[in-house]
Amino acid sequence: MVTADADTGSDVEGYAVAVVREDAGWKVSPLKRSALDSLEDAELQLRELRAAGAVFGLLDVDDEFFIVVRPAPTGARVLLSDATAAIDYDVAADVLDRLNVDIPDLEPEELDDVDPWEEGDLGLLADLGLPDAVMSIIVGDSDLYADEQLGMIAARLGFADELAEVLDRIGH
Repeated sequence: MVTADADTGSDVEGYAVAVVREDAGWKVSPLKRSALDSLEDAELQLRELRAAGAVFGLLDVDDEFFIVVRPAPTGARVLLSDATAAIDYDVAADVLDRLNVDIPDLEPEELDDVDPWEEGDLGLLADLGLPDAVMSIIVGDSDLYADEQLGMIAARLGFADELAEVLDRIGH
């Protein structure tokens, strides 16, 4: 499995950001890189924000897949853009485990012949203005890289500029 712990010198690329909807608009801030390694870590970082408005995290892992994490009192709601990523990435396996979905029974060499599919809650951002039907279209566009899909989510919800600013600041 591939991990993204900065302390281990992992070569996983990507970013993790927290998105908060406040009365004044959207606020986007970077999460620690350890969020790319562990769903539990990403959730913990998001819960520590203690914001009054809606909070969710966007994780772009190696531009291969993305994860949306939305903490809730009854447990986080999650969406994994490509379930096959769980074969190679711990954080994707964490998501499938949370969803009680088995890791796909595929050999690594079979991955190029299999179309990716999402697992999780397509409607986790519906109350913020991104209906599950639109999320399904974004996730289903396998011609796009994960960062492009996340950019579409940000544009649809109205925080594309805030996301771009943070990504510029962190050098992504």
